[in-house]
Amino acid sequence: MILSKRTVSVYLGLALILGCAVWSGYSIKCWECRSDGDPKCADPFDNTSFPITDCSHKPQREHLPGLESTMCRKIRQKVNGEWRFIRSCAFLGEPGVGNDERYCIHRSGTYNIHVEYCTCRKKDGCNHAGVVAPQWANLGGLLGLGYFLSRVWSSR
Repeated sequence: MILSKRTVSVYLGLALILGCAVWSGYSIKCWECRSDGDPKCADPFDNTSFPITDCSHKPQREHLPGLESTMCRKIRQKVNGEWRFIRSCAFLGEPGVGNDERYCIHRSGTYNIHVEYCTCRKKDGCNHAGVVAPQWANLGGLLGLGYFLSRVWSSR
């Protein structure tokens, strides 16, 4: 069976789109660190020394059977005048306030304790203060590569 150049290009394009979908996946990747262990975890966040973690590989919690980590969380807490930051994968919670991830939940207590919870799930690394490239950039790059390869293939 001999395939036409157009058929090969269509198959190649479909394979690239499918490959990108599998590559992107449905899990979220989050930064994981604590500022009491590394001051670079505090704001402004310096992610050069922290690998991003795929939350789908996090072990299930014994006290939360059947739940998977599907969100990222940044906790900023002030205890006795000292600020601490914790960035991690989140198993429970609601992203943002009323599903608006621009807002965080604030709680204050006695003895000079203040906690701010920021939970998100719209993009990888969202528990970071900077910009993370969207998955559309991956798709565009793969489609461009597919176009280039189809042109090289068709010129033969």
